[in-house]
Amino acid sequence: MEKRKVTTIPATLNRFTAVPVNSKKKRRVAGYARVSTDHEEQLTSYEAQVDYYTNYIKSRPDWEFAGIYTDEGISATNTKRREGFKSMIADAKAGKIDLIVTKSVSRFARNTVDSLTTVRELKEMGIEITVGKEDCTVTFRDGTEIKI
Repeated sequence: MEKRKVTTIPATLNRFTAVPVNSKKKRRVAGYARVSTDHEEQLTSYEAQVDYYTNYIKSRPDWEFAGIYTDEGISATNTKRREGFKSMIADAKAGKIDLIVTKSVSRFARNTVDSLTTVRELKEMGIEITVGKEDCTVTFRDGTEIKI
């Protein structure tokens, strides 16, 4: 049997973001933090989420910090009253954000229809959403550890 010559053609565009593979452009990344009640333990988690994602995004040399969007003491059953969430989605649609990082799917949206609709809209525009680990521990300078 005769060997066939196969030529591999490397990708020129990232399949998720449509950005050229060799691009040196930094991704504009935003964090989203939310807690659903004003209870003290959730407020500590809220502060830890904001601190963690701010430092995480800023520590990546391939990312540009696009801000932290927050909703404090707001239920996630729908997105109508979540002004931080709505502002973040509007900024993403306006081309200011390439990637959104958040703690968990439930932080993003508990309503399946809202969540899927938003994720699909953003994905069509080349905007990604990354969900972190469900349990993440933040250690503060004073040694205090908090699960977010």
